[in-house]
Amino acid sequence: MVSDVIASAEIKKVDPVFGQLSFNDHEQVVFCQDKDTGLKAIIGIHNTVLGPALGGTRMWNYASEWEALNDVLRLSRGMTYKSAITGLNLGGGKAVIIGDARTQKTPELMRRFGEFVHSLSGKYITAEDVGMETSDMDTVREVTPFVTGISEDKGGAGNPSPITAYGVFMGMKAAARYQFGDDSLEDKKVLVQGVGHVGETLVEYLTNEGARVFISDINEARLEALRLKYNAIILESNQVYNADVDIYAPCALGATLNDDTIGLLKAKIVAGAANNQLADELRHGQMLKDRGIAYAPDFLINAGGIINVYAELEGYGKHEIMRKTENIFNTTLDIFAHSENNGCTTHQSALRIAQERIDNRKMEAKK
Repeated sequence: MVSDVIASAEIKKVDPVFGQLSFNDHEQVVFCQDKDTGLKAIIGIHNTVLGPALGGTRMWNYASEWEALNDVLRLSRGMTYKSAITGLNLGGGKAVIIGDARTQKTPELMRRFGEFVHSLSGKYITAEDVGMETSDMDTVREVTPFVTGISEDKGGAGNPSPITAYGVFMGMKAAARYQFGDDSLEDKKVLVQGVGHVGETLVEYLTNEGARVFISDINEARLEALRLKYNAIILESNQVYNADVDIYAPCALGATLNDDTIGLLKAKIVAGAANNQLADELRHGQMLKDRGIAYAPDFLINAGGIINVYAELEGYGKHEIMRKTENIFNTTLDIFAHSENNGCTTHQSALRIAQERIDNRKMEAKK
């Protein structure tokens, strides 16, 4: 019997954490568990060369703990490059809480998570992400100062979603300038996949610009509400990738650009808020380039949220937040130019520019 148990355990062995492809030079990974509250969380700290690792906390009902680990590793790495290319003095970090935010999230769980964040002494600063609200960040603030995105009446910058959407809108307009020769989105057919906080605000910007907006989401009630509010056209999930649109804006979870979907795309631009849109950065970035699809790198154009919460650390106001976010337009154009001049994908261009800033800081520190 004992030998059977041992054999079974050996069969279930998986590669260690350091063997994960997504473990890309991370500085630290923290596993957090508390039986009293049911908390199971992972904090990933990718890089702190430019400053403390800032990134949101995502609560999601992952299929496995390994899926959660892979997500936090990819997300925290993305935050490093997001801050670097945006010119912020921040490193990259992220946290995930395993569970259903609708049924398992409690103030006690959030406070316990905040205590784990506090134990890192400011090396990681958390914020709002999928499954979280501004009120949750207020709860975390009760036990640690290392949190941003708290309510404005508590001295914070508030919900980052509207600013995130504005940055995506700016990146999309830059992509239109590059691809179509004009940054106006009037009469352009734009599909927004995922109409949560960020997606809905993006729909509002697009509607005000005069775009023809199509929407898709797993929440049918929300789709109907936005159809009535913005006169948007609802698409079923099986209609998304081959939809006859000009611009595809993925604003839900990642990896929607993959072997199965890229060949179906009719859109000439991909510009959305979701993180890690490319299932495989090299292969799928190249597939988009080969098909002549202009891809606005996700970690660049969705940086409005981190610009917003960074304001709490640096003490600048709404005017400066909007100015920095609006500059995503110029940076996106620079990325397209760099990509053309260097014969690489836009994703590779953005990574190279961000990495150069990190490497330069390392060299300065050694002098």
